[in-house]
Amino acid sequence: MRFWSRILVNAIIFLALAGFFQSSLAGTYQHAFYVSGVGIALLASLVLAVLNTLVRPILFILSLPITILTLGLFSVVLNAVMLELTSWVVGSNFTFASFGVTLVVAIVMALFNAIISDHLAHR
Repeated sequence: MRFWSRILVNAIIFLALAGFFQSSLAGTYQHAFYVSGVGIALLASLVLAVLNTLVRPILFILSLPITILTLGLFSVVLNAVMLELTSWVVGSNFTFASFGVTLVVAIVMALFNAIISDHLAHR
């Protein structure tokens, strides 16, 4: 059950951040982070979970020296890389305008997931 609740929470975070990173410029909408709908958010959340299970351990081991040198801060870049891979797998319905936006989304997602995990651990 914990797996599916995390999928749902990440999908909600994706939708909220996509709405937050939308801006109006001269009457047209520019999306720094775009999610086309709830179904795509759920799919992206599921794809991210699968990639975190299968690919992230390999990338973590390969990036361990730089992670140690940066005192763990490179793990944020690794999270952003996982989000970019998710965007690549899901397709044009789930996109980031730049890697900088991806980094910001990765940081915010990590913060929200830490808060939610802490809240659920104290129940």
